Amino acid sequence: AKFGNENVIASDIKKPSIEQRSTGPFVYADVLNYRALEQIVVDYGIDWVVHFSAILSAAGERNPSLGLNVNITGFQNVLDLAKAHNLRLLSPSTMGAFGPTTPKDSTPDLTIMRPNTIYGITKVHMELLGEYYQEKFQVDFRSLRYPGIISADSPPGGGTTDYAVDIFHAALKQNSYESFLDADTRLPMAYIDDCIVGTMQLLEAPQESLTQRVYNVHACDFSPQELAGEIRRQHSDAFEIAYRPDFRQAIADTWPRTMADEAARRDWGWNPVFGTADIVRVMLDKLGPVYATTSTPTTESLVEELPAAVVAS
Repeated sequence: AKFGNENVIASDIKKPSIEQRSTGPFVYADVLNYRALEQIVVDYGIDWVVHFSAILSAAGERNPSLGLNVNITGFQNVLDLAKAHNLRLLSPSTMGAFGPTTPKDSTPDLTIMRPNTIYGITKVHMELLGEYYQEKFQVDFRSLRYPGIISADSPPGGGTTDYAVDIFHAALKQNSYESFLDADTRLPMAYIDDCIVGTMQLLEAPQESLTQRVYNVHACDFSPQELAGEIRRQHSDAFEIAYRPDFRQAIADTWPRTMADEAARRDWGWNPVFGTADIVRVMLDKLGPVYATTSTPTTESLVEELPAAVVAS
């Protein structure tokens, strides 16, 4: 509404819901097809691009070639479009860009990275190439390293922090959950509303206010055990959680426990408002009515009942 519905062009490779179609223009856009993307930019007079397309951490380990293709070739196409058509480009990064030798607590913006996942490697590539294009060709590139993003608006999408979404569905469906991360695995997190506000703050910030092109953002942090405790407090004393770590534990072990985000707060006003207790409250409030039916909803029915959201983890 801020820019006018007709001025924001949504895109995906999946058919949008009726609700999504009602909010404004929608186009099919495959990030691997440069010419088709360019036609959208020209036909619609695009000035700014927010590039969310990516294969996330766990999915990238299952299918490395797909992760490399989408995350590197797709970004290269969008970056070249930004150069050719003088576009402002915001392409989010991730805490997954850090690696096992990165300082785990209050991880700074500039530090050793060296990730050991396809997702992390491709995001470091994205950050460095975006900074190169900004310095070499004056492309207005911007990025922020998302923590785990929690939302009731779509089912988990292939990330290592997906447990922090799936746990709420399990709590409401069966009052128990089996975590694929250890009890004490602490990770940075943020609620989707803070994520959207922060993304727009960086997108709209004047260039002269930016002292760097890639920023950490951190809202809160917790472990599966702590999250389960808050769910018990707000939902049910009988809620049970079991811990059976899988291959995603090794990924999470390489990521920060907390991230320093002073630069984002100083340069463009990052100021998240949702803490752990707030996230639990709003997730239970939003998902509760979905499960307050006689039948158990499937993933497909959830997609139909809830609007799509961007979840990066």
